[in-house]
Amino acid sequence: MEDEIRILIPEEEVNKKISEVAAQISEDYADRQVHLICVLKGGVFFTCELAKRITVPVSLDFMSVSSYGAGTESSGVVRIVKDLDEPLLDKDVLIVEDIIDSGRTLSYLIDILQTRGPRSIRLCTLLDKPERRVKKQVKVDYTCFSIPDEFVVGYGLDYDQKYRNLPYIGVVEF
Repeated sequence: MEDEIRILIPEEEVNKKISEVAAQISEDYADRQVHLICVLKGGVFFTCELAKRITVPVSLDFMSVSSYGAGTESSGVVRIVKDLDEPLLDKDVLIVEDIIDSGRTLSYLIDILQTRGPRSIRLCTLLDKPERRVKKQVKVDYTCFSIPDEFVVGYGLDYDQKYRNLPYIGVVEF
């Protein structure tokens, strides 16, 4: 049985906004290198597109942190599935996420990464659901889109490992 997907944000709009956010990041990190930490798996599509558009030097590492199972709701239990390969000492770190809703995962991740001695840590997300925020202290520095509380797929976001490869943001109609 095929799920029904309604387009929420078309591909052209996603690409335009990523370019705008990359330009702002390039301006904010002028004369510095930014160390992107891609939060896998969903963040990989957004991170790659963002990195291509940033004009200052970029280094890149990957981390997998999970609070979801196979369902559509956060379990509230955060675990590190894959840790970083590079040290963060004195680096300007930009955590790149596909979506932030409750903020539990990012709050946990930021606390861990702060102990590793970076010069700075900022947060960039493709999608933000501010009305779902449980951890109010999570400050998002760069947001492409704030969206309503709907279950979204595409551009790296999945439903049970399906639909990551959609070139737009869609809503699964259950």
